[in-house]
Amino acid sequence: MSTTTIRLPEDLKARVTDAAKRTGTTSHNFILEAIAEKTDLTERRDAFHSLADARYAQFIADGKTIPWNEMRSYLEARLAGKSMPRPVARKLAR
Repeated sequence: MSTTTIRLPEDLKARVTDAAKRTGTTSHNFILEAIAEKTDLTERRDAFHSLADARYAQFIADGKTIPWNEMRSYLEARLAGKSMPRPVARKLAR
């Protein structure tokens, strides 16, 4: 495991120490968990944006989509526990 030095302002260091004590861990572990959480959040956000970009590119390529009113009805029915056929994507009339 490598070592990295982080210079923290005194007020932040005190906040980290207090938060670590409240959660029953060390300041070191608290900082490691915070870095891991932020890294995970960034990776998930990047994956979300990549998926959105891919789906938008597919929409541009084939022009197929599901109108919101159909998708909303489908989702509301599913939430109500009803069995409904999944809406089919199609080119919209312009």
